[in-house]
Amino acid sequence: MKIQPKISDAEWEIMKLLWANHPQTANELVEALEHTKHWKPKTIKTLINRLLTKGVIAFKKNGRQYLYYPLLTQKTCIQSESRSFLKKVFNGAAKPMLAAMIESDDLSLDDIEELKQILKKKK
Repeated sequence: MKIQPKISDAEWEIMKLLWANHPQTANELVEALEHTKHWKPKTIKTLINRLLTKGVIAFKKNGRQYLYYPLLTQKTCIQSESRSFLKKVFNGAAKPMLAAMIESDDLSLDDIEELKQILKKKK
């Protein structure tokens, strides 16, 4: 399985916007993040460039605008991040991680049923 590039917490914020709606210009990303994260435009553009360098996003030129879009799906990135977390914190063992999350979280009956269905499908 191909190793995915590590995406920082700040870069995840850019990715979430692009997964939700793409393509987007740098100005659209700046406008969205200036209000929610109170980041400076230069910071946001630096994050965009880091994601380009990592090969996680790309752009197409439309006149004078650059339209950014994700190269990796949200599911792919979540799976990669989950594997990394599992390996780092639980030495790759899923059972202790699941037990820790279930024991520390307030799960509704619907959550429990959904987890049962997921486990049932996994069999």
